[in-house]
Amino acid sequence: MNDSIALTGLARQLVFAELLDAKTAQQAQAEALRNKIPLVSHLVQNKLVKPRALAEMASEQFGLPLLELKALDKEGQPKELVSEKLIRQHRVLPLLRRGNILFVGVSDPTNQQAIRDIQFSTGLTVETLLVEDDKLGEAIDKFFDSGATGMEELADVDLDGVDLEQGGEKKEEAATNEADDSPVVKFVHKMLLDAIRGGASDLHFEPYEKSYRVRFRTDGILFEVAKPPLQLASRIAARLKVMSAMDISERRKPQDGRIKLKISANKAIDFRVNTCPTLWGEKIVMRILDPTSAQMGIDALGYEEEQKALYLKALSQPQGMILVTGPTGSGKTVSLYTGLNILNTPDINISTAEDPVEINLEGINQVNVNPKQGMDFTQALRAFLRQDPDVIMVGEIRDLETASIAVKAAQTGHMVMSTLHTNSAAETLTRLRNMGVPSFNIATSVNLIIAQRLARRLCPACKKVHDIPREALLEEGFPAEQIGKFKLYQPVGCDACKGGYKGRVGIYEVVKITPALQRIIMEEGNSIEIASKAREEGFNDLRTSGLLKAMQGMTSLAEVNRVTKD
Repeated sequence: MNDSIALTGLARQLVFAELLDAKTAQQAQAEALRNKIPLVSHLVQNKLVKPRALAEMASEQFGLPLLELKALDKEGQPKELVSEKLIRQHRVLPLLRRGNILFVGVSDPTNQQAIRDIQFSTGLTVETLLVEDDKLGEAIDKFFDSGATGMEELADVDLDGVDLEQGGEKKEEAATNEADDSPVVKFVHKMLLDAIRGGASDLHFEPYEKSYRVRFRTDGILFEVAKPPLQLASRIAARLKVMSAMDISERRKPQDGRIKLKISANKAIDFRVNTCPTLWGEKIVMRILDPTSAQMGIDALGYEEEQKALYLKALSQPQGMILVTGPTGSGKTVSLYTGLNILNTPDINISTAEDPVEINLEGINQVNVNPKQGMDFTQALRAFLRQDPDVIMVGEIRDLETASIAVKAAQTGHMVMSTLHTNSAAETLTRLRNMGVPSFNIATSVNLIIAQRLARRLCPACKKVHDIPREALLEEGFPAEQIGKFKLYQPVGCDACKGGYKGRVGIYEVVKITPALQRIIMEEGNSIEIASKAREEGFNDLRTSGLLKAMQGMTSLAEVNRVTKD
């Protein structure tokens, strides 16, 4: 047994199982290494161990199930996930995909590099099943005889589909030529396409001391989707910076860039990219800017009929101010763009000042504010007012100067649309007053306030009825007279969704500034008094609107509580 000390992995197990003596195992291990082929293949080709006996021993020693390939449903094999190069290099066979788990057949259970490479390439968790080596080779040949995997074709589309702004084409072309077959290039492009297909809003590439991870924000929640090797962190960051036309030599300062990814002849998706130096490298966050999200139409956003009518009526007014409020990621931009699309006709002059412009809209004059170059919201507003505007959209009211000019524009015959980071309609009015805007100006310029949140929508395929006692429903705020007339649902989870939710729906508080509310504003009433009067006037607050969405079966009570409870 002294000679067997140098043996590793499978060779050692073969000696322990008495299928080979130590000397033969040692020679086989050395020859397989010298010929750069798997040990299992060398043993089978040289008839040193029978394939069946080898598979049964490995199954017992490593605790892995042994699969009979005849029982495999070949129609269900995933043919687009793993490249032919990886399959033949590591002698593995994709068998079945279930959710985020990919099952592969192997004949050598000690080949951990194969598992790591496939996990990196696919972004999936890999589980192995043992297969007899001779049958595995035949199955791999048949796998490719039945058609190409499509992975190479997908990679080609990805590489050709990147169109850079700001003169970055030459950099991109050079990087592509140098690393056309690079796994980093294919991995990055796969992440971008996966994010688009999965409906993600943001991608996070995050380096840590001992690991690296990629997360997608889908329906407002972050999910880990991949853990590439840590040593590739700098190469992934460099690839993304080249694509975004950033300075790849600058690693100590934050940078901003954009990527345009053409996914078909007539559709392109923009990514807004930001880098930030951290302790362990550059974290890169990408925001997906899909122009189609701003063209869904007001009916797709989730407004109740009376709320939609209030918004449309406010949009039809020749002057005044419409304010959309809520925290970051609550859908304010889509609400504003939806309104702008409704107003976007040849007879109306529309100008917007944004930080930055997220979605390009044909027929609208959009300006990127850039304080370093003297173009802030205030300067943009002043310029707009000298250009015969009908509608002005300000990305955000942040200070008194911007608020004052916006109010003045709303009072002098212009429709002004903007956002604030407040939690409710009532708080928006008091925030303007706290900035220093006179109460009279607020009361006479603001027409409508929309406070909003985004709640995850229940998956219609798997949601199930959620029985909650009457007392608990009353405590949550459901109207007593309605209890028993509706059903609440809870998430379950299936292959068609993430954790029982699929997509999002808006929850809105839409408040028209009525004469009664104007009086309270001019009397400098606080936010509690304004909110109370708004409810008296018949305007649902966010909590009531959220409970209504739950009563309609669109979302769960838990989700309503998550986005509306303080």
